[in-house]
Amino acid sequence: MKVQAGASEPHVSLHNLQASKMDDDGRYRDGRSDFIRGAKDIAKVAKKQVGKKVGRGVDKMADEYVKRSYKRFEEEDDDDDNAGVPSNDGGYYRNDGRANDDEGHSDSTEGHDEDDEIYEGEYQGIPRADSGKTGGMDGMAVAEAQFRDLSAFEGEVRKDREELAQQYENILQECGHGKFQWTLYFVLGLALMADGVEIFVVGFVLPSAEKDMCLSEPNKGMLGLIVYLGMMVGAFVWGGLADRIGRKQTLLISLSINSVFAFFSSFVQGYSSFLFCRLASGVGIGGSIPIVFSYYSEFLAQEKRGEHLSWLCMFWMIGGIYASAMAWAIIPHYGWSFQMGSAYQFHSWRVFVLVCAFPSVAAISALTTMPESPRFYLENGKHDEAWMILKQVHDTNMRAKGYPERVFSVTTIKTVKQMDELVNMSESAAWHEKWRLKLSSVFHQVWKNFLTVFSPEYRRTTYMMMAVWFSMSFSYYGLTVWFPDMIKYLQKQEYASRTKVFVKEKVEHVTFNFTLENQVHRQGQYFNDKFMNMKMRSMVFEDSWFEECYFEDITSSNTFFKNCTFIATLFYNTDLFKYRLINCKLINSTFLHNKEGCLLSDISDENNAYMVYFVSFLGTLAVLPGNIVSALLMDKIGRLRMLAGSSVISCVSCFFLSFGNSESAMIALLCLFGGISIASWNSLDVLTVELYPSHKRTTAFGFLNALCKLAAVLGISIFTSFVGITKAVPILFASGALAAGSFLALKLPETRGQVLQ
Repeated sequence: MKVQAGASEPHVSLHNLQASKMDDDGRYRDGRSDFIRGAKDIAKVAKKQVGKKVGRGVDKMADEYVKRSYKRFEEEDDDDDNAGVPSNDGGYYRNDGRANDDEGHSDSTEGHDEDDEIYEGEYQGIPRADSGKTGGMDGMAVAEAQFRDLSAFEGEVRKDREELAQQYENILQECGHGKFQWTLYFVLGLALMADGVEIFVVGFVLPSAEKDMCLSEPNKGMLGLIVYLGMMVGAFVWGGLADRIGRKQTLLISLSINSVFAFFSSFVQGYSSFLFCRLASGVGIGGSIPIVFSYYSEFLAQEKRGEHLSWLCMFWMIGGIYASAMAWAIIPHYGWSFQMGSAYQFHSWRVFVLVCAFPSVAAISALTTMPESPRFYLENGKHDEAWMILKQVHDTNMRAKGYPERVFSVTTIKTVKQMDELVNMSESAAWHEKWRLKLSSVFHQVWKNFLTVFSPEYRRTTYMMMAVWFSMSFSYYGLTVWFPDMIKYLQKQEYASRTKVFVKEKVEHVTFNFTLENQVHRQGQYFNDKFMNMKMRSMVFEDSWFEECYFEDITSSNTFFKNCTFIATLFYNTDLFKYRLINCKLINSTFLHNKEGCLLSDISDENNAYMVYFVSFLGTLAVLPGNIVSALLMDKIGRLRMLAGSSVISCVSCFFLSFGNSESAMIALLCLFGGISIASWNSLDVLTVELYPSHKRTTAFGFLNALCKLAAVLGISIFTSFVGITKAVPILFASGALAAGSFLALKLPETRGQVLQ
């Protein structure tokens, strides 16, 4: 419409039109404000409904959706407010398209209450085309958005860990290597020493314990293997928990369990209770190796890590030497004992079991003075705790080096972004229910962390490490147990070669009051003879005749009467039970006051016991040169070359076993094999620590160490079954496993010179 300048009516009409338009805009803004408030309320209701259906993950997405919706409507509200801003020509600027849309909206809703339209009936969504797409997000879209957010979170965590690894290495360089690391070295060394002691305890006490507990051969075999089974369970459980609740705390718990049950095992009397205590003791000490190496590595810079982790391995050797020395000094002294009636006996071997718990107790006492791993704290978002520990490391080392004025320059350390782990727990729940939920949550997280060891990123490494650990353990533990058994077999053969045989002897009116040993009597006749206050060792009477004889106070081992005839013979206070009389005839013969005891088929000889301890002592001491060489060369030639080279040399040394036809030759070969193979174990421990990141390091190490103990059980069972039959099968098994392990080791990535992941 055209308006002439100066005409009053058109001017008034324009003014009225503007006033009317402003009034419409005001009503529109009021309606829009009401609309926005309603939309916000609806969004909140929608959030609650979505939260009930899809849980916490979808709640998070709903929060973001609501936030975006609020922001959009607030911007629209701001646009409406800005619609009345004067333009340069004195009028008001509004986009024609928006105006037309608004007018259309006003016409279409004429006669309707917008609030009633929104709140009455079911929720129909926000009535705008552009916002309806977001508001109508279905479950699939929410799941996709949640997956994108989870992927983004994992990417941020991975980036945080990469930055932390490099910064942490720089911080350790600034802290230096000094007094703090050496103090921790000896503290953790005690825990590793306790593991070395545990391996030898049962083997040393079996010859003596079988007398007190009347152990059969299957029972002795189970007692020897039960420690490995306990350590297998303990390695897996404690390794997983150490990544969740901390290295120090988990190690303290595991060592405490070991100490308590090792103490109880020295006092319990029955076989079943002793077996259970040794199993629980093994479960406790099973966490030592995976936690100790991971814990110590997180205080070592890269140029010191391989060397000092190898030095730490020496404490396992010291544990074996300690156990051998204590057994040598204590067990043969049978005077170190007391008994309360016939039901409770405490012999010298129980004193030895008690003494073997001392390293674990000492480790607990010393570990309480040491801090938690700062790397564990940083991985779990605890910045201040980690900073304080690293400052303690720095200040301790600088004071010891004579630079107390040096200040720890680090102010901020990168921490890993954390994902909240919520446990739905009512305030009114009982305490045991709360603990059950907490434990369930912890073990769920441990299992979830264990599964990540087999994620695509680490799957190949894990399978390769499983093969190397299994082959090393199968051959090493199989041979180290096979060697002593072969030595015993050679001793028995040599002993049997000195057996004296008497045929058709006739003895009358003779009193035997001295030891009879290693003899065979065939078709003998004994009339009115007395056997009093004597010992019979490895005695066999075959097809013999005893008439009016008297046996009193007889102690025997490996002694049997076969196809013999006893006439008017009295057995008083002897251990010649009827099951020692095989196919014998008893005519007017009597057994009175039989001794309580067990049927022992092995040679129970103090000299033989000393030999067992001495062989173990030499075999353990022989690893000292291998420990020194591996520690000095670990960071120079690399982990893989050390592992593969030592495995190849060990494989070659296995073929020399065929020349071990004497006791001294077998002892020499045992020392040779132990001295060479220890370098493989040291490099394998270092490699395992460095191949896995901090948040799954002890989990992976614990799993691999559990597999190691399983392989040990298999190796011991298979190798010992061939003792006295053939040496070819153990040699082929051991050499084949070592060759396969050395080949697979070369396929692993080298970790020398890399920061700790």
